Amino acid sequence: MSLIAALTGSVLLLQTLGADLARAEEERLEACVAKIEVSAEDAYEDGLAWTHEGNRPGARQCTALALIALGNYETGANRLMQLARSTDGGSMEQRAVYLSQAGHAWLQADATDAAVRSFTEALKLAPGATELLLDRAAAYIVSEKWDEALADLDLALINAPGDVAGHQLRAEVHLNKKNLAAAKKDVDAAMAADPKNIDTLLVRGRVREAIRIAEDDGELVVVSQ
Repeated sequence: MSLIAALTGSVLLLQTLGADLARAEEERLEACVAKIEVSAEDAYEDGLAWTHEGNRPGARQCTALALIALGNYETGANRLMQLARSTDGGSMEQRAVYLSQAGHAWLQADATDAAVRSFTEALKLAPGATELLLDRAAAYIVSEKWDEALADLDLALINAPGDVAGHQLRAEVHLNKKNLAAAKKDVDAAMAADPKNIDTLLVRGRVREAIRIAEDDGELVVVSQ
């Protein structure tokens, strides 16, 4: 066998081993995350044991998610953000996922400013990602930053026309900005996409009540039928 052939064979073997290890780690992560739904404490212990075997990114992610499930939102969020910024954090997509998960944890901790920062950092890695725009808009809504939320929702709905969650959230923003015609338009779009969605029905009820009160007060509300 020539030297070139031997080297080629070695490279292919290493690639195969690398793919096998990545697949095994992904499966272990999936199992660890699934266990969180059953017992977050057991999942955390599994993650710790896995960490001691080599401190793999999957192990750190699972322990962080387990901590969040146990109510340690800030600790878990900080660990996910550290993982996203680490040298072995993986692809841009993986890092964006860690930051998104951290953002949701910050929201659970009522730390909306930290949540916005996490989602913003994730959007730098995945520009224009619809889910991240919706997530950041939701954080802005909690902070009552209506204009910032509206900007994210407008872009999200350009990227994903008819998205139910996007129309629900934008209806909420328009409702709070007293733009009832625009709120109704978003409610109608959400209803057209999913007529039985409970969240849409709730928003629709509030928009209808706001329109009724406005009309009782003599305000003109122009809405499309």
